[in-house]
Amino acid sequence: MAFETIQIMHINDLHSHLENWPKIKRFLTTQRAAYLAKGDPTLIFDIGDAEDRAHPLTEATNGQANVALFNEIGFDGVTIGNNEGIGNSHDQLEHLYDHANFDVILGNLFEPDGTRPAFAKVDKIITTPSGTRVGVLGLTAPFFLTYIPNGWQPKIVQNILPQLLAQIQPKCDIIVLLSHLGLEMDRYIAKHFPQIQIILGAHTHHLLPVGERRGQTMLGAAGKYGEYIGEMTLQVNDQHQLVAVSAQVQKTADLPAEPSDKATIKQFQTEGHHLLRQEQVAWLPEPLPTDYQKPTKMMQVALKALEARGHTEAAILNQGLFLRDLQAGLVTKDDLHDQMPHPMHLIKVSLRGYDLWRLVMEMEKNRRFLNHFPIRGMSFRGKVFGELVYDGIAVEPGTRRVFWHDEELNPEQTYTFTTVDHYLFIPFFPTIEIVGDNEFLFPEFLRDAVGNYLATQYPLHNSLPTSQA
Repeated sequence: MAFETIQIMHINDLHSHLENWPKIKRFLTTQRAAYLAKGDPTLIFDIGDAEDRAHPLTEATNGQANVALFNEIGFDGVTIGNNEGIGNSHDQLEHLYDHANFDVILGNLFEPDGTRPAFAKVDKIITTPSGTRVGVLGLTAPFFLTYIPNGWQPKIVQNILPQLLAQIQPKCDIIVLLSHLGLEMDRYIAKHFPQIQIILGAHTHHLLPVGERRGQTMLGAAGKYGEYIGEMTLQVNDQHQLVAVSAQVQKTADLPAEPSDKATIKQFQTEGHHLLRQEQVAWLPEPLPTDYQKPTKMMQVALKALEARGHTEAAILNQGLFLRDLQAGLVTKDDLHDQMPHPMHLIKVSLRGYDLWRLVMEMEKNRRFLNHFPIRGMSFRGKVFGELVYDGIAVEPGTRRVFWHDEELNPEQTYTFTTVDHYLFIPFFPTIEIVGDNEFLFPEFLRDAVGNYLATQYPLHNSLPTSQA
């Protein structure tokens, strides 16, 4: 009996860690060439969160630079993660792949009118030289809270996957799912949809060094940040039936470096900073210093910026969001990105007086712990959470009385403040999620809102001589 060997290579959750890109690119291209020389059909996939706006080049090009790098490989398909889907505005995502030479495969994201996005394909069928038909599906994490205000309508796996499988299964021999859903959901799919033989996973940054067999399905995942490259070897008989699968990962750090790698990596940063510096924002008459342990003038300005964007009388932020000072003089988008690299949006939170009191008590309870807490993930790209600071809200020391602009909270009155969506996702302030009436403010990030406020308060024309202003 003749067998066909199909090779699959995959990466996921690169998050614009372009310091690993030279090695990844070399491995994918040389390994594919070696497999093809043996006669093995070879497929290359990315499973989403390839971009992260914490990298200046991604920020400056709205992810177009990441797509250009992917074009150098020749991917057979990618799906999107939440960094592509929510980190970009609706318009930016619609045009992110305008110049891509690869297919975006995405089955569970829709326009508000129910149509599918023009940048993506529902599925893809790849036929090998021996006639084996590999069907590829893609799904992304359906974050309703953030996709909907960004102008998208996601669908959950249980509601969309049966339809997708009904469409593709009669047309292929093997089904591969590009899953930016997380490990537990991948295991759920393997159990309930055994007709999917291969699931390439992402989102929860899990690493499966030799894959994970779940019933008839093999799961694969390559960690995060390009630290690993995943591989699967599929054995197919002459009836085009999958008879064996093995998985492994290649640690990127173990791959040989070339002398040009450091210069290439530095150039990614240099180009991003250069492009961002071209976008001038404001002219500061004095510096705005930061300090993660105590309120600063930078914090005062940022809180007012949130109130202006949210049209509220109060705001709450933490000092750890500001990673460096803003110097007097010209402020560019590069300065703001360096200071606030977090892909965080703003939210307006409305609470009854009693619930706002409870939230403030949660914040006061956690204050000292969070001051030095090295928080990770959930859009935070700093070092420690830092000091919590209120504007428009005050706590009377020793009494647990909370005031809104010098008036003690009325338990039945509704109050609205602006903050970052980060507070909705971290576990320290559950009142926001449990009883808050939360409105996401898209498409700006925190740095955009602060930049817009600076532009109105400290306009660029103030830097000109009086005769030219």
